[in-house]
Amino acid sequence: MDNIQVTLPDGSVQSVPVGTKPLDVARSISPRLADDAIVARVDGNLWDLNRPFEGNAQLQILTTKNPEALEVYRHSTAHLLAAAVLELFPETKLGIGPPIDTGFYYDFQRDAAFTPEDLEKIEKRMWEIQARDLPYERKYTEKNEGLKLYADQPMKVELITERAGDIFSEYTLGPQFIDFCRGPHVPSTKKLKAFKLLSIAGAYWKGDEKNAHLQRIYGTAFFSKKELDDYLAKLEEAKKRDHRKLGQELDLFSIQELAGPGLIFFHPKGGIIRKQIEDWMRDQYLKRGYSLVYTPHVMRADLWRTSGHLSHYAENMFAGMELDDAEYRLKPMNCPGHILIYRDKLRSYRELPVRLGELGTVYRYERSGVMHGLLRVRGFTQDDAHIFCTADQIEDEVVSCLEFAYDTLKAFGFEKFEAEISTWDGGASGKYDGTPDLWALGEGALKRAVARLGIEAPVMANEAAFYGPKIDVKLLDALGRKWQLSTVQFDFTLPRRFGLEYVAEDGKKHQPLMVHRALYGSIERFFGILIEHYAGAFPVWLAPVQVVVMPITDRQQDYAKTVHAKLEAAGIRVHLDDRKEKVNLKIRDAQMQKVPYMLVVGDREAEAGTVSVRHRKHADMGVKPLDQFIEEVTQLIASKSATE
Repeated sequence: MDNIQVTLPDGSVQSVPVGTKPLDVARSISPRLADDAIVARVDGNLWDLNRPFEGNAQLQILTTKNPEALEVYRHSTAHLLAAAVLELFPETKLGIGPPIDTGFYYDFQRDAAFTPEDLEKIEKRMWEIQARDLPYERKYTEKNEGLKLYADQPMKVELITERAGDIFSEYTLGPQFIDFCRGPHVPSTKKLKAFKLLSIAGAYWKGDEKNAHLQRIYGTAFFSKKELDDYLAKLEEAKKRDHRKLGQELDLFSIQELAGPGLIFFHPKGGIIRKQIEDWMRDQYLKRGYSLVYTPHVMRADLWRTSGHLSHYAENMFAGMELDDAEYRLKPMNCPGHILIYRDKLRSYRELPVRLGELGTVYRYERSGVMHGLLRVRGFTQDDAHIFCTADQIEDEVVSCLEFAYDTLKAFGFEKFEAEISTWDGGASGKYDGTPDLWALGEGALKRAVARLGIEAPVMANEAAFYGPKIDVKLLDALGRKWQLSTVQFDFTLPRRFGLEYVAEDGKKHQPLMVHRALYGSIERFFGILIEHYAGAFPVWLAPVQVVVMPITDRQQDYAKTVHAKLEAAGIRVHLDDRKEKVNLKIRDAQMQKVPYMLVVGDREAEAGTVSVRHRKHADMGVKPLDQFIEEVTQLIASKSATE
């Protein structure tokens, strides 16, 4: 029998018999490698460890150190979940079960709703199946035969009809479970050593509200119990920091059912924080050469036809309203309004760059199933700016935008960031607007800008917006979670659609380049992230109440009022808690409201003109003269420091 040649990553070649599997090669290299192996890469494709080579091949063994191995591991755990559900609830119909960034899920259809108690039973059965050491076996089935095999699983029949070739692959897990799947998977259930079911949610088949309603079971899986425990601890901490929970407890915002979902009501305390966020940004606009503009919330539908939104974005726009002269639409974006301001007069090259900035509220129709507190809403305010400039100016403008983005995130206490450059596919798909020279200009400017700033920014090919390349900045919060916020985007489409021009040095009219730029992303989303990052304990300069004054008894009421008045006069946001309650209860309430400073005043403080200072984090900070405390706190507020 002829041998086949298997080339390893180091360039060495093994001559092995036909029928050899990647796991056989791993064992021949070292037993430890075989134990650590999760999946193989054969000729660039992910491959089951127990799937025989089909000819000469390039081989790489992927272990627990490889992110792609974790995806396969989690996909295999999703199959384990489905097998356990079918053993316990055999009437259940199967949807899909992919890996996701945080673990995996599987969609199921059954008449009865899964309960938390069911989740415990299912997880217990998963561990029982894991202990059986069942192999994940790849099989090949003819399409017609497969349609008969899955006759009692209508969603699988639909998938096979749509996606399967004449021969398709499926995976078994023991004698009872089989699933239409491309794979690959781990060799056996014994490889799955750390997993946990997390929650039950609703879903629609293929994400379409017109389709069947399904039940989605979420879970997570890691290579080790320690990794799993660390992740679950972070989840518990994340629950404590949930902005929806804290928003209610701290009386920051609400979503009113009578008004409608996805529409945010900022309460007085939330309004104070929002004002600080907005004021900071507007001040920065003016310092950095932006002009502040304001545009209407509703505009004629003709504007959105010109911009292309009605043909490409209509499903995300609210329905039109008929007024006396035309149909009007709520704006989903600010850019067309800024373009009209730019276009209102013919510009000279000497006026460029023109930087127009607005904290503009926009409205987008989001389906009810995807809205999430402040993070996904239907009405939100963007710190939107648009820059109109020449080709010679573009690189410097991108550099300035990125510096502005990083300065913004640092100002609010974030320290770790990641950036990505999204590019086009060279025009191969036909889905991108703009000419190759414009794309080369835009992509080149982005790459040179990050190089000038020493920012590492991997290139994400074929991930650009259809109208131009972009760079996205992601922050890492206190729990290490990534949040997409700041973005700098070229737009080759709107300047052409609106016929934008400027008079160049040669006396001729040219089309300017246009850059979209948002740094908070939206005020609402940024606010939600701030709540979770700080667990509601905002830095002093952002805190809605910065100091609470607490008289111990009625005898100190007059002095407490004097303290309150002096703090207020110094511009400090202060509350006088003059309730007839014990001071320990007042301290506890202020701690629950995460107020930075508590000033306790008794007879001695009233006599000496001092205050007894408590801090929400550092507890008792001793007695200080009132004027000294005011000076220290006002300096801290003015510094906008995120440290306490």
